[in-house]
Amino acid sequence: MTAPFQKAAMTDDSVRHVILDTDTGIDDALALLYLAGRSDVELSAITSVYGNTSVESALTNIARVLEVAGLEDVLVARGAAGPLSGAPRIAAHVHGNDGLGDLWSAPIAPKNLSTLSSAELIVEMARARPGYYDLLPVGPLTNIGIALEIEPNLLTLFRSTVIMGGSGPFPPLGVVQMVDANIHNDSEAAARVFAAPRTELVMVGVNVTAPTIVDEQAVQALARAGTPWGTFSAQILEAYMDFYQVAWGRRVSPAHDGLAAALLVQPDWITRSERGPVNITTDGFATRAHLMRTDTGLPVSWTATPAPDTLVVLDVDREAFLADFVRVLSGGGSRA
Repeated sequence: MTAPFQKAAMTDDSVRHVILDTDTGIDDALALLYLAGRSDVELSAITSVYGNTSVESALTNIARVLEVAGLEDVLVARGAAGPLSGAPRIAAHVHGNDGLGDLWSAPIAPKNLSTLSSAELIVEMARARPGYYDLLPVGPLTNIGIALEIEPNLLTLFRSTVIMGGSGPFPPLGVVQMVDANIHNDSEAAARVFAAPRTELVMVGVNVTAPTIVDEQAVQALARAGTPWGTFSAQILEAYMDFYQVAWGRRVSPAHDGLAAALLVQPDWITRSERGPVNITTDGFATRAHLMRTDTGLPVSWTATPAPDTLVVLDVDREAFLADFVRVLSGGGSRA
């Protein structure tokens, strides 16, 4: 089948040609559907990875979302089944055994599956059209770490790279942050990414995604929309809220990957950010990617490892994002 980098180019510079690298759990599926519904986005390829679910389930879930979106010809690739070293941590307790809340019984396969691995496809596309694609990894960074072995200048070949992962600067004293799952799953790959040369690398971490909440009213609006998109979104969000209700006592959930997807195409929703080196840190239990400063702007108390600057998102226009997120997911793919 024809690879997307062989198609005739879309010439409008306002259109983002996105390669989405995903461990397709519930928030990933919503991010994918949201991108599919934006008129300023072309989904150029979707590469799978383990994380929220196994890589095989991630492929099934990509196929399922593309079926809902009517975009089954989008190129898909099979990626890493585990981190560069060690065993994968699969978040079945959050996303269900199949990654989408165990709502479907029979797996389906992508209709346009590449013969290349995720890492190989990412490198092939980036080399073929430097500066044309935007890379959006929203799972563990294993595929990108492998791709950097093949092409050390990989991130310089993308228009931008936006990562859902990281924890921003260090939090205020006494504050405990949500788990930085994508970094924790493969710290070695993450270290490669944050050390690599790049055009623009944006970190959308749990410091901004955790407080970006899809609430009960939003889920009701999706269910009332009466469209296949709205019904699908509401169904999987109900499963997501089964997990998150024990955190806040309400049936709500964070829009982790959806927010990262939105900020790639709508960077004006970033209201506060800072550039600086990001390092991988661990306390022996949790591994995180942090901007090397405290919440008050002071340097950390040890010598940071030098790294190119990353644009670290500190705050966003949540109201504007959430309104658009629900609008697009309710609209049934009008791409209005």
